Amino acid sequence: MAKKKTAAERRRKAAEMREQRLRLERRRRILNIAGVSTAAALVLGLLGFAVFMQIRSSIIPGMEEFEVGSYEHVQVGERVDYDQTPPVGGNHWAYWQNCGVYPEPVTYELGVHSLEHGAVWINYAPDLPQDEVDTLVDMYSPGDYLLIAPHDGELDAPIVASSWGRQVTAETASDEALQRFVERFERGTDVPEPGAACSGAVSATAAEVSAGIESGNVDFLGGGAPMDAPAGDGAADTGSGAEDTADGQDPEGDDGAEQDGADTGSQDEGTRNEDAEDTDGTE
Repeated sequence: MAKKKTAAERRRKAAEMREQRLRLERRRRILNIAGVSTAAALVLGLLGFAVFMQIRSSIIPGMEEFEVGSYEHVQVGERVDYDQTPPVGGNHWAYWQNCGVYPEPVTYELGVHSLEHGAVWINYAPDLPQDEVDTLVDMYSPGDYLLIAPHDGELDAPIVASSWGRQVTAETASDEALQRFVERFERGTDVPEPGAACSGAVSATAAEVSAGIESGNVDFLGGGAPMDAPAGDGAADTGSGAEDTADGQDPEGDDGAEQDGADTGSQDEGTRNEDAEDTDGTE
């Protein structure tokens, strides 16, 4: 009887051990599933956060977008009636405003050309507090495609930033929307002429440009300031011969050289005839 009890006890213990192993196996399975689920949730969470940050960075509060129609070159001195103030694109002169910081307003038709090259143009109210102006100035580093200047006339806000076809307003220089706008669109690529220069052209203020146009003195163009009008494009003509200076061309051109060649040829022929006559006389 004792032996049977002992055997029964062994079977009971064996069953308990099997049950314990099964419980441990189920627990490991549950932990594995939980671990995989947690890892998957973490990955999905990180991906979701990255997508959220991408969407968040692409959404700039208060930014307006505009369709830019014509953006051709017009004669230097011709004023363009822009739809936005300050403008975000449109017809412009064949010269651009050098990027940088200006103490006085700059010319619309030159600034728009800078936008066409991928610049961000920040206009601010003349009565903006100096500490705010200093913060704007600190945003610029040499080589940046930033044009910063006070605005001549009323603005919809103390600060207005423009890129090609876009604009955002700000109350302060530290406004997050302004910072995002500059970060995203400075040296923009979705412009008519991405990568084109924003230096080596005009550094004159609007007052200097206006005075030059009124007096007929186009020195504000910088003498050798470049134009990006195609050859034969009359839109870049300043009406005062400035296009020849900018291109570094001789006003006489090839025609003058050909005329010189023709004159030289005639002189040589006359000399040959005189020599022939002298020879005949000697004989």
